[in-house]
Amino acid sequence: MKSTSIRLGADIGGTFTDVVLEKGGGVFSTKVLTTYDAPENAIINGMHQVCAQAGITPDRIGQIIHGTTLATNALIERRGAKTALITTQGFRDVIEMRTESRFEQYDLNLNLPDPLLPRQARFTVTERVNAMGEVMIPLDRADVEAVADRIAQARYDSVAVGLIHSYLNPAHEQMVRDVLTELLPDLSVSISAEVSPQMREYERFNTVVANAYIKPLMASYLGRLEDRLAAEGVGCRVFLMHSGGGITSLSNAAEFPVRLVESGPAGGAVFAAHIAGGYGIDKVLSFDMGGTTAKICLIKNQTPKTSRVFEVARTYRFKKGSGMPISIPVIDMVEIGAGGGSLAHVDSMRQIRVGPESAGSEPGPACYGRSGDKPAVTDADLVLGKLDPDTFAGGSIPLFPDQAKAVLDHHIAQELDTDAVGAAFGIAEVVDENMANAARVHAVENGEDLSEYTMIAFGGAAPLHAGRLCEKLGVDRLIVPPGAGVGSAIGFLRAPYSFEANRSVYMKLSDFDAKVIRDLLTELKREATGFVRTCDAQAEILSEFKVYMRYTGQGWEIPIDLAEDQAMTPDAATFERRFEEEYIKLFARPVAGMDIEITVWSVNATTRPERISPVEPVPAGQPAKPSGMRQIFDPASASFLEAQVIERAAITTGQRATGPAAVTEDETTIIIPSSREAICQPDGCIDVRAKGQGVWT
Repeated sequence: MKSTSIRLGADIGGTFTDVVLEKGGGVFSTKVLTTYDAPENAIINGMHQVCAQAGITPDRIGQIIHGTTLATNALIERRGAKTALITTQGFRDVIEMRTESRFEQYDLNLNLPDPLLPRQARFTVTERVNAMGEVMIPLDRADVEAVADRIAQARYDSVAVGLIHSYLNPAHEQMVRDVLTELLPDLSVSISAEVSPQMREYERFNTVVANAYIKPLMASYLGRLEDRLAAEGVGCRVFLMHSGGGITSLSNAAEFPVRLVESGPAGGAVFAAHIAGGYGIDKVLSFDMGGTTAKICLIKNQTPKTSRVFEVARTYRFKKGSGMPISIPVIDMVEIGAGGGSLAHVDSMRQIRVGPESAGSEPGPACYGRSGDKPAVTDADLVLGKLDPDTFAGGSIPLFPDQAKAVLDHHIAQELDTDAVGAAFGIAEVVDENMANAARVHAVENGEDLSEYTMIAFGGAAPLHAGRLCEKLGVDRLIVPPGAGVGSAIGFLRAPYSFEANRSVYMKLSDFDAKVIRDLLTELKREATGFVRTCDAQAEILSEFKVYMRYTGQGWEIPIDLAEDQAMTPDAATFERRFEEEYIKLFARPVAGMDIEITVWSVNATTRPERISPVEPVPAGQPAKPSGMRQIFDPASASFLEAQVIERAAITTGQRATGPAAVTEDETTIIIPSSREAICQPDGCIDVRAKGQGVWT
């Protein structure tokens, strides 16, 4: 019999699928290789493993929360449905023209990425709504029917509808959808007024196209997952993690799959925020490194930073501006192609480059012994002694050091006149510096000083690299929580039900209309709350209000949080004061004499977050007892050092470990550099600090 106190979290990554079962305060977890052809197989496999650990049968699971990279991978690999776009006459090429900005200013041979849909898949109708939402040219049903005939003849599976200014007046988009649904009932249809009702047609069109492109794929996958779970006797509801850091229902996820694009990384940020809340830490650098990518997120006051636009599938060395912009609520993070499976090579300048290509799980790094023939970061970590070949993934995946050395020697060492160890050292330093540089840039863009931050590391590969990353960034404190190797899946179980509704309605403070604002925010609150009610009909729902504001003439807005009384009893002076407060934080001073504009309004409905138990850190006690010793390469001295090997399960509260050391567990290994020392805190976190700072009292 199922129990709502037994919950399962499942995160499909590019290399591993992480599965976590929570039962009666206990957490059981496993990592299995992702099965690309049928991703649900890995979830079922992992579910049986954790159920066996917990001593239960799958039919007792009361809730499943799932996050996946399937949507992201489909966009990156261009393997979605056969999709068409219907737009306003004259705007057929918006998704190809982009914003005309150059993401690499001095590259004379700059190549813009191809649009998701070719020109022949983009159709137009004669209609026009102006910037005030007024109909200038009515839409003729016969025009839509003619386009529907062409779509039927070309056998499209999915259609995106994006008309000019539909975020203000969606009537024409709704009419197109109604006609298509009537004439082509098997066609999947997405309209931008529902997917992303925001100004800026390029971002809005691109978002609705992306939604339509992956909608049939995700609907098929979610249907197969439900069927497989039912066949295993699991009859509970399945929820999906969305990019904004909350949980949504299966039906909402199937209708708006573009909101799942960053679902896995979002779970990790929620996990880090939960840990930060326990320790009362207000400035956290979340570091999530898996098999394919590394994700870095700034968390202030136990709340991850959010955004309403992000990019996926960057094609130019992961450079900002070179990808597809997706305009949805999302946790703001920087993501680079640096994971355990990221492949290394020597370029024409005889420099080591790592990523963004990844070995994934098929074939995986060379050391997996699955026919991988190129060196990956995991191969380098193994040769440097960071990994034990006999205990990787709890012993379920044996590693082969000879195969790792062979590919390192062939592809890197011979090119650079060094040996396999030198090649591995170079790869590790390059990937660590890539991540450190990404963190520095992200911090600078947000006006933050990382030396004031605490790093929280999780993901299968992050604890292997986090200590060295802290050295490079000047971060003094690192926390590696229990279950770090499956952190995102645990984060799914900590996330609230939530949905963010937003709308673009342009207004200047000089034309402030309190009634229009109150009515708009009330409508958005009703819309967001309705979505959350589909997940939980009884829970208390909180509302969070946000507006995006800028000085007149500026090209982009900054987010301004409002208390509910400020939002529902709007006052121009309050809006101006809140804007100037946030503007000064970012740019040091306000601009006198300029009018202020509001462009986007947002309401996030969320259930009350899970209560976080405070942690009282303890001082260092006796040294932890090592289970053995092994040689681990120390990058600071560029040599192997004798290091303690300590089993994490054997460390008790207050026990300490002095670097160099390796703290091992089934899903990951924590490498403590020679410059650091660590202590086990009461909640099981390994708290790593710089030596000699007197911080343990």
